[in-house]
Amino acid sequence: MLPAPPISLIMLDLARSLFRRKSSELSSPYLLGTEEFDTAAAAERMRVDRNHSMVSLLMIDLPAHRRLETEIQRFERTMAARLRLTDTAGLMRDGRLGILLPDTPASGAWKVAADLCDTFPVGGDRPDCEVVVYPEHPPAGKREATGTSPSAVGGPAPASDGLMRAIGNAGASEFEKLFIDPCPTWKRTIDIVGSTIGLLLAVPVIASAAVLIKLTSRGPAFFFQEREGLAGRRFRIWKLRTMRTDAEALKADLRASSEQDGPAFKMRNDPRITRIGRFLRKTSIDELPQLWNVLRGEMSMVGPRPLPIDESLACQPWQRRRLHVNPGITCTWQIYGRNMVAFDEWIRMDLDYAARQSPLLDVQLVLKTGPALVLPKGQ
Repeated sequence: MLPAPPISLIMLDLARSLFRRKSSELSSPYLLGTEEFDTAAAAERMRVDRNHSMVSLLMIDLPAHRRLETEIQRFERTMAARLRLTDTAGLMRDGRLGILLPDTPASGAWKVAADLCDTFPVGGDRPDCEVVVYPEHPPAGKREATGTSPSAVGGPAPASDGLMRAIGNAGASEFEKLFIDPCPTWKRTIDIVGSTIGLLLAVPVIASAAVLIKLTSRGPAFFFQEREGLAGRRFRIWKLRTMRTDAEALKADLRASSEQDGPAFKMRNDPRITRIGRFLRKTSIDELPQLWNVLRGEMSMVGPRPLPIDESLACQPWQRRRLHVNPGITCTWQIYGRNMVAFDEWIRMDLDYAARQSPLLDVQLVLKTGPALVLPKGQ
């Protein structure tokens, strides 16, 4: 007797069947609609993160005269005959056709592209195809031919006069960007209003703290550091300096003393913190200059705390889903998790916020942050 398939595989197949049932209500009986395809892509990302496998996404841009209903139906029949039952085809946000190919390296995705495009006459009106792979660094044994060009992978590539191109090893970040939503209008409105009012109220506090920093230690009053924001975009975060000027150089020597598991670095009694810096950190006054980052659109009032570049890049793929929303000055962890919760729990708080974000939740978290600005961390 054959062993029963894993529950996760059964659930994924059930999800796919439901997606296809929903898409049958659209004009296409085979292709998923945009929302359903986004959901299928999210399910594939979670599957890959859980079992450490990989997925390739083949994107096909049909020429304008090939987008007639009869042409689409013909191409659907071609896809249905070529694709596996575990593959998922649908419409992408930018109008292209997308095909999710589980457990398939770039070489296999390009072979599928070649087979599909070979049904078109040779010439300049062949589809324009792209391949992205998730994650960026596939597991050992599946890394062969992640691909930089169609000619570099096994199998024939369709002649398309150079129209086909591979994203290659940038596939993970490119894959994520395809499904990340921009900052909602309601959230940006709250950010502009909140940061403007906040800056007007905080300027005297920031100025006073800057003077104290200059009087009690050598170096600048402000500290700038590169962080990762929405979709991994990098920006310079503003903070009041609370550490010695050589703090970053000393970080490597102190790494073994970090009290936070995972890639994040945290010490309750960090020897790099200055005397005035300890007070600024306990009251979170050092974070107030980030209202400027919020006004510039690099951060939000509420969102996952942005990590330094090295710590963010060291996160596991599932943990980097926190980059699907704007980073913020405060979030669930900032209010409830500051007493050194496990890093995985910290990230789960961020992902829970990302899934439930709403105007009401943002206002509630901002109001709950008020006491955190005047009470020691964790109280």
